[in-house]
Amino acid sequence: MSIRSLNGTDFTAMVLAGAEQLGQHAEHVNSLNVFPVPDGDTGTNMNLTMSAGVAEIKRKSSASIGEAAGILSKGLLMGARGNSGVILSQLFRGFSRSAAPYEELNTLQFAAALQNGVDAAYKAVVKPVEGTILTVAKEAAKHASYYARRTNDITELMNEVLLKAKEALAMTPELLPVLKQVGVVDSGGQGLVYIYEGFMDVLLQTDGASRTSFQRDVQPSVAASALKPAAPSEVVSAKPAQQVIVPEMPMSAQARLETEDIEFLYDMEFFINRELGENAGVAFDDEAFRKALSVNGDSIIIIADDEVIKVHVHSKTPGDVLNLALRYGEITQIHILNMREQHRDLLTAGMDIAPSPELFAEIPPEATRSVEKAVLPADEMAPYGFIAVSSGEGIAEIFQSLGVDVVLSGGQTMNPSTEDFVKAVRSIAAEQVFILPNNSNIVLAAEQARELLEDERRIIVIPSKTIPQGMAAAFAFQEDESAETNRDHMLEAISRVQSGQVTHAVRDTQYDELDIKAGHYIGIHNSKIVATDESMLHACEGLLQQMMESGDEVVTILEGDEATPEITAALVAWLEEQYPDAEVEVHLGGQPVYYYLFSVES
Repeated sequence: MSIRSLNGTDFTAMVLAGAEQLGQHAEHVNSLNVFPVPDGDTGTNMNLTMSAGVAEIKRKSSASIGEAAGILSKGLLMGARGNSGVILSQLFRGFSRSAAPYEELNTLQFAAALQNGVDAAYKAVVKPVEGTILTVAKEAAKHASYYARRTNDITELMNEVLLKAKEALAMTPELLPVLKQVGVVDSGGQGLVYIYEGFMDVLLQTDGASRTSFQRDVQPSVAASALKPAAPSEVVSAKPAQQVIVPEMPMSAQARLETEDIEFLYDMEFFINRELGENAGVAFDDEAFRKALSVNGDSIIIIADDEVIKVHVHSKTPGDVLNLALRYGEITQIHILNMREQHRDLLTAGMDIAPSPELFAEIPPEATRSVEKAVLPADEMAPYGFIAVSSGEGIAEIFQSLGVDVVLSGGQTMNPSTEDFVKAVRSIAAEQVFILPNNSNIVLAAEQARELLEDERRIIVIPSKTIPQGMAAAFAFQEDESAETNRDHMLEAISRVQSGQVTHAVRDTQYDELDIKAGHYIGIHNSKIVATDESMLHACEGLLQQMMESGDEVVTILEGDEATPEITAALVAWLEEQYPDAEVEVHLGGQPVYYYLFSVES
């Protein structure tokens, strides 16, 4: 039974379950904490913050989603502890403001509320840092906005949100060096994932299913119309997360940092009551206050309304902070911790004993100190795994959304080695692995890796020579078909794709009948130069004229990191005028060297 809308009663149950799930794993979250300094209490702070919200929503329940979210927001705001707790309160504060007009939320409104929460949280933080709870919330909300247009089932949407949050959490060490240094994921992001797991459990109880069974049947995807997303009723089997071998005795996050490295050692948290004190009623200059705190502080979060200002800061000079605060009212609920002292206490109390290996289960392989091949029982191995070579962040995201397990960075000028392929294969817990080289110069390295590992794993190299070919092959894959059938389908898909590239010439030359000048733009069709012009737009048009045959093909444009919106818009307009029956799609590829990549598929 699908859930088409979410009311206040259901939302309250989700909040209670999310708080309980977080509370059960608060110590786990504590053990992961390393940012912004090793205060080791992220789990405790988030748990206490959620507990305050729960107490408020229990005291004033409502069947209206708008009212229930508002009640929760008030409790979280007043009870928020620490950096992570304040950010968490802001996520739900923004959510509540978006939900305020409604009795119930549908999928689109729920996704919009999540995004509004992210916007509020980013605004509250003076210097937002990626690789934290902010990133996890942002990526989950972004995916919710995409997926909400494809389903009207709240349960299905929440499952996608949870899966995307876990995916974003696993990537936090790549965004925040200190996480990679100590070999953990972000603690605040992990806490948010636990809350979302509680949300999901409640929704599935209504459906009479379990979280495990539901997630095994649903695969998250990334917005990209070139991928031709499945309709909401279609279900794609999910691949298991990459398995990582963790060193037997890793050090804890706190043990890997020096106490004296904690520069802003006083963790401060307090309220300013704007209606009390000698300076009651003074206009609050938010920007000036933040700027003054940042002179000797970081991790600054300020939340202000007409009555109170909540302040969180890590500072060298707590006295100066309090004197600044007194300019705007009376200070209440003051909490000051010496984080160097806390760090020393954690170490001497035995916190340098490593957390259990399961804490590292979702860390990407490169985030650990040692990665060996995944050795799992046969019944825990997925039937298929995928490796693709990509150049450009946008292209990598497209491959990931198609179910590719490992995306290796590479291309014409940076080819992955055989060892890179070997390591990638060994990081995937799958019986059979498909490799998409996506460049003619990379196929041999992939084949060599296949030969080296033939006694360990079955590897099938699909000889894709371009990015468009690789995308077409990945899209043609069907999990329920045999490896041989899938290989045939992917090879057939490659044969239907025409690939084009636009770059610039580095020297004067003659090619066939073309007089190519250094600095001019050249269009390459299936490895052959077919167009050149001093105008990028005209070079693109000349190339596409060579690629189009019937005029009703699907044309996909991947913008490179030096493409311009003006050229793209002009190119799309030209295609629509010259080929009105064609279907044109544009995506940010982010690839270097090539301003545009084109795919024309019949």
